[in-house]
Amino acid sequence: MNMPDDNPRIDRRQALAWLASAAAALSVPWSARAQARPWSNTVAAARGQTVFFNAWAGSDRTNAYLQWVAGEVQKAYGIKLEHVKITDTADVVKRVRAEKAAGRGARQGTVDLVWINGENFAAMKADGLLFGPWAEQLPHFAQVDTVGKPTTLNDFSVPTDGMESPWGMAQFTFFADSRRLPEPPQSMNELLALARQQRGRITYPRPPDFTGTTFLKQALIETVADRTVLGQPPVVADFERVTAPLWRLLDELHPHLWRDGRQFPQSPAAIRQMVADGELLLGMTFNPNEAANEIAARRLPATIRSWQFAGGTIGNTHFVAIPYNARAPEAAQVVANFLLSARAQARKADITAWGDPTVLDLARLSPEERAEFPAQALPGQVSTPAPTLPEPHATWVDPLEREWIRRYGR
Repeated sequence: MNMPDDNPRIDRRQALAWLASAAAALSVPWSARAQARPWSNTVAAARGQTVFFNAWAGSDRTNAYLQWVAGEVQKAYGIKLEHVKITDTADVVKRVRAEKAAGRGARQGTVDLVWINGENFAAMKADGLLFGPWAEQLPHFAQVDTVGKPTTLNDFSVPTDGMESPWGMAQFTFFADSRRLPEPPQSMNELLALARQQRGRITYPRPPDFTGTTFLKQALIETVADRTVLGQPPVVADFERVTAPLWRLLDELHPHLWRDGRQFPQSPAAIRQMVADGELLLGMTFNPNEAANEIAARRLPATIRSWQFAGGTIGNTHFVAIPYNARAPEAAQVVANFLLSARAQARKADITAWGDPTVLDLARLSPEERAEFPAQALPGQVSTPAPTLPEPHATWVDPLEREWIRRYGR
């Protein structure tokens, strides 16, 4: 940067002040300076960039949706979106952490955008592995429902602080064939009573499967004496004391489960198939629309109904984040903004495309935008949504899983 020398009205004091302001600007982290640019500049810089989007690839619908997104951002913004298919986001965290240890700085990374939430976000935030803040400056963020859906700003009790952009909603949900289970349980205690009556016909996925761990957290929330302690790390909350009622509940429950609680299915998909076959009474998912998706695909009967416990079930938001060393941070922001558009969110909410609930406040949309969203409930969708219970702090996940495996996993 050269100091201007062709203005005779700049005296020594002015020159020194100019140099000081320039030095201060340079001392600001690159990511923070980048956020000061107008959005039009970000869009212009994004053209021609490639975004390597690391995202779970375990769903054909999700993969197809991302292919659609890739086509749209290419046409509209000249951005090439590459879906890097992963099975575990923790592997991405390890890779970015290794890149930082190797000294790979700004624009030298291999990940531009990552689908993330929970303990993986908490780890990246704590280790300084994230670009930003940027998310709340996206033009479409103004339409996000941050009041009715507070988890759009709080990820497993960790404030997002603009370091990740909300993408979709999730809430722990059960489903069953109404012909076999006309009065579904409305709490963990009622689930225990049902298991006693219907021995061998209930189970849950083996932790650390995400849904299996969520089952543990749901049971923990319903058994803990003071739920507020779950908003802080377990070391502070006294893990052994707080979780004692949880293990007592599971000790009572397990002997009545499928295969006497000595084995657990590896995934919610396996349980879903056993529900379809009539072997199990109920399944569980983190997508309230999953049963509707399966009915539409004719993998579950139309008599399946979905519900959430009357007192509420755990819910959260899933996000996209940009690593600190992304090669294409401008294009990553443009893609994230497109993912928040009414058009992209409506397509994602459509069960024929994906069936992932929106993060937007529909009241903030134009009538034309609202019309793009499904207008009525479909067979298998939750008819009466229950309250959303906040996730425990992200640091509860690892000790819960370790203790479960020590007690029941061998």
